[in-house]
Amino acid sequence: MKLLVINGNMTQAITDVCANAAREVASPGTEVVSATGTFGPQVIGSRSENALAQHGMLELAAKHAPGCDAVVIAVSMDTGLPALRELLSIPVVGMTEAGALMACTVGARFAVVTFGRRHIPTYGELIDSYGLGSRCVGVEAIDAGPSAALADPRGAVQALAGLATKAIEERGAEVILMAGAVAAGWQRDLQALLPVPVVEGVRCATLMAESLVRMKMPKPTVGSYSSPGIRAVGGVDPALVALFGGTARG
Repeated sequence: MKLLVINGNMTQAITDVCANAAREVASPGTEVVSATGTFGPQVIGSRSENALAQHGMLELAAKHAPGCDAVVIAVSMDTGLPALRELLSIPVVGMTEAGALMACTVGARFAVVTFGRRHIPTYGELIDSYGLGSRCVGVEAIDAGPSAALADPRGAVQALAGLATKAIEERGAEVILMAGAVAAGWQRDLQALLPVPVVEGVRCATLMAESLVRMKMPKPTVGSYSSPGIRAVGGVDPALVALFGGTARG
C-alpha cells in the first residue's frame, strides 16, 4: 500500500513532521510518500490563505497521487478535502475530520486545542460541517501561530496542556483533539501531561486511510462525491487539467 501525505503550504518542515507521524503508525509494508506546496501561503493562517492553498492541494494531488492508494491531507483545515474526494478515485482523508471522528470513539465530548486565536471560529465551523458540533465542547487556541510553535515546541506543548486542562475541568472534555499539522509530532508529549486521551489528526487519518484501502471502498458513481466528468479548465498545471478529464498540454 502507498499513501500520499500532502501539505498545501510551502513549509517543508511541517510536511516532514506529518510524514513521520504517518510512518509511525502505518502498517508494515505501507509506504508513505509526501509532497509540499510550491506556491501560495508559507503557513496557512487565515481564510484567504486557506483559499489559495486549495488550488495547491489539487495540483499536488494531480501530480503525486497517481500510483498511490489513498491520500492524507496534512493541513488541519482539511484544505481541499471535498474537491479532492470528488476528483480522485482513491480515498482521501482529512486530518481534522479523522481526529474528530476518532475522538468520538473514546469519549462523549471532545475539545480542540490549536494555534492562533484567529482560527477559533474556522475550526468551530469545520467541526460543525462534519456534523460533530454537539460532541465538541469548544475550541481553544494559544496566541502563538504555527511558525512560532515550531520554533518553541516545548513551550507550545505546555501552553496547549494548559488550555486542554481548562477544557477538561471547566467544560467536561473527555478527549482532546490536538489540531495543527505542526503538532503532529507532539502527541506523546501532550498525552503525558493530561488525564484524558489525546488524539492527533495525521495518525488518525493514516489509520483510517489504510482501513478504507483494505476494505476496498469504492468510488461513488452518483452523488456529490462522484466524478464531475470531463470539465474544461485552463491556465492551471497540465496534470490538473488531466485530472478534470482534459488533455494535458506541456
